[in-house]
This record gives sequence, structure tokens and C-alpha cells, in this order.
Amino acid sequence: MDRLDPRIQWEPLQNTVDPDNFTPRLLALLSNALVWRESNELRRRFGLGTNDWRVISVLALNPGFSATEVSEFIGVNKAVVSKSVNTLVGRDLIVLLDGPRGSRPMYLTTEGVQMHDDMLPISMRGQDIVLAHLSHEEIANLNALLQRMLVDARELQILENETAANQAR
Repeated sequence: MDRLDPRIQWEPLQNTVDPDNFTPRLLALLSNALVWRESNELRRRFGLGTNDWRVISVLALNPGFSATEVSEFIGVNKAVVSKSVNTLVGRDLIVLLDGPRGSRPMYLTTEGVQMHDDMLPISMRGQDIVLAHLSHEEIANLNALLQRMLVDARELQILENETAANQAR
């Protein structure tokens, strides 16, 4: 390539994020590292991944949730949940029943309950890593702050979706 080509930006830009102090990047890196560790361990020990664990975990908290409700609870695309549901049904870890108005409530089987109990310590290890250097008060403050940030992020997403829909009209 011709380094004299004026259409190519060869040098770093002046106005960029500071990668060491850009909080969304740091949160994403931490999340990615924790998910990678968890997923590797779950696959190695149980032949299941993080998304499978998330579905199992949600059904442990909310027996009878549909795939749509699980998707909304964990904040992932329904296609991701459907793939995990198929895997978990195939392994006899969950069952889908016929519910009202065509809904498909899901429940853990006895084997699913055992799998939950076996997987839980792996997930909790990630929690231990995150909280290791925090006091009880700092943990409470961090969780409250993260909850507020999640609400703000959801509200921003709704606002941006409404704006995009209005612009499309």
C-alpha cells in the first residue's frame, strides 16, 4: 500500500476513548473473561455452556417461565435461548409443557435440578472473583449502582428504538 494515499488514516486519531479508563470497555473485558472461564469449565465438566447454565439458573428461580420470559430475564436473543432449550430438552434436564394460549412453560427435571446444583459452584466462583476485594458495604453499593445502570441502559434502548421507529415513518 502507498503510505502517501490521503484516503488512509495511518496514524492514531487524537479524539478517542482512553482504553484504560473507559468504563464500558473495562466492564466488557471483565464480563468476557468471567464468561470465558465459566463456559470453558462448564463445557469441560458437563458438556454444556454458559447459555445452557443461564437457562437452568433462571428455571431454578422461576419454574414455568417460557423461552420468551427466560430471554427477557437474562437479556439475550430468544434464538440463543431456543438453542439452549433444545440442548437441555435433549439431555432431559428440562421439560416443556403445554400452557395457556399456546405458551410453553419450562421446568427443571430431577436431572436438571442435580445439574443446577453441580454447576452452581462454577458460576459462584465468578462472583467470588468479582467481589474478592470489596467490603460488604462496597458490594451492596456496587450492586445498587449496577441495578441503576441496567435500568438506565434499558430506558436508553427503549428511547433509541422509539426514535428509530419514528424516523422510519
